Amino acid sequence: MQLLKPENKKNSPLPLLVVGTFGLHLFTLLLLIFHGSMLQQLSRQLTPQSLVQLVDGRTITVDPQPNLKRQPEAIRRFVGETMSLMLTWSQQQPPTQVWEITSQLVADDFKQKLKSELTNLNPDNQFENVNRGTENVLVIQKIYQPTEIGDGKWKVEMFANQLLFSSYDKLGKSISFNKQILVRAIDEPATSLPNAPLPLHFAAYRLGEARLEIYNVCEIKDKNCSGNPNQALP
Repeated sequence: MQLLKPENKKNSPLPLLVVGTFGLHLFTLLLLIFHGSMLQQLSRQLTPQSLVQLVDGRTITVDPQPNLKRQPEAIRRFVGETMSLMLTWSQQQPPTQVWEITSQLVADDFKQKLKSELTNLNPDNQFENVNRGTENVLVIQKIYQPTEIGDGKWKVEMFANQLLFSSYDKLGKSISFNKQILVRAIDEPATSLPNAPLPLHFAAYRLGEARLEIYNVCEIKDKNCSGNPNQALP
């Protein structure tokens, strides 16, 4: 009978070790998932996406871009439309008024230099004198893709002609205006609307929303064109 009596088994710690290890792994997995979720939420808070409505009415979310980032087409449009506004005037819209409005799109340390060059560019000082029915129109032939020359700075080559008309010259006169236009990104739009804005004010204000400004203009063949206004339009 003693032989048939089962022996007392010793308690083995192996099952408890297996269960404990499995529980620890499960807890670690849950902790990693929780931390991953927290990091995703923090990432969204630090880099929030923007909701953009497309032309067809659809909406998409886009990641934010650095403040100095601008799309090439936006730069080309800014250069072309700004120079067109600045160099198109008539007796009804005199150049002095045009300059006062569009110069908001030019860097402060370059305004006087550019105004002086534009004044001397036209024969008979027509920038200041339009009482003879003088009209000026800038006709752009081509604007090349911008070349990045620094953080938030680009160079754009533009080929255009100024067409000048007067009461005694209906056929007009063409002056070449082939330039390198240097633009840079700015933090805030420099344009503002007065209490009684003109259509030109609205046009300049819309261009200012690109947060860009012209800070130098050089001849197309100038290989040393830089951010130094003293080298502008040699």
